[in-house]
Amino acid sequence: MKGTAIITGGAKRLGRDIALDLARLGWDIALHYNQSDHEARDLRQEIIAAGRHCTIYKADLSRMAGVKKLISSVFAASPDCRVLVNNAAVFERADLAGTTEELFDLHMSVNLKAPIFLAQMFAARAGKGCVVNMLDSRVARNVGAYFAYTLSKKALADFTLMAASQLAPDIRVNGVCPGPILPPADQADETFDAIIPKIPMRRKGEADEVVSAVRFLVENDYVTGQFLFVDGGDHLRE
Repeated sequence: MKGTAIITGGAKRLGRDIALDLARLGWDIALHYNQSDHEARDLRQEIIAAGRHCTIYKADLSRMAGVKKLISSVFAASPDCRVLVNNAAVFERADLAGTTEELFDLHMSVNLKAPIFLAQMFAARAGKGCVVNMLDSRVARNVGAYFAYTLSKKALADFTLMAASQLAPDIRVNGVCPGPILPPADQADETFDAIIPKIPMRRKGEADEVVSAVRFLVENDYVTGQFLFVDGGDHLRE
């Protein structure tokens, strides 16, 4: 028995693919969502049909009460929890001039504060296991159009290294840095497609390529404090 894996923001997009893949590997799934109730329930049924246990948890990770509630609820139901994938994120377009205090606080709360304290509380309860922080290839560059988002992910990358050092050897902490995989909800397909010729690999990525990176970090217990850039070399652009 492998135990249980928490996937935050797991009802849609890459979170959904990660949850399904870990279930296929034999993990039971603690599936977090905030607003995607219908998608979470459908995914729960799909995972159960595949032969794994899945429990869904609604929590607002912009508030510490939601963070604490999620961890306490998961470990009360699944004391065998050994994996945390910090996937939930806010991603809103605004440069420095257009960033309001409210937008800044929202990004920092969901993208940085919540993963930090989820990891802290997970480590205290799990004893042994691993944390995978979903980052972004933007952490290697300075992308001004998404100022608060990029800053929050850069800080989360630094936290990944600090936590890997402080929580070793019992808890491993790593990060996955996806590049152009799925168009942002606020971006037209043609705008997304215009990026592709600028990427060294000259193509967009596939969800399975990100999922396999998460799988590697979960399964290889001699890797900690590492980032896997799954971006076709996008982080190399100047």
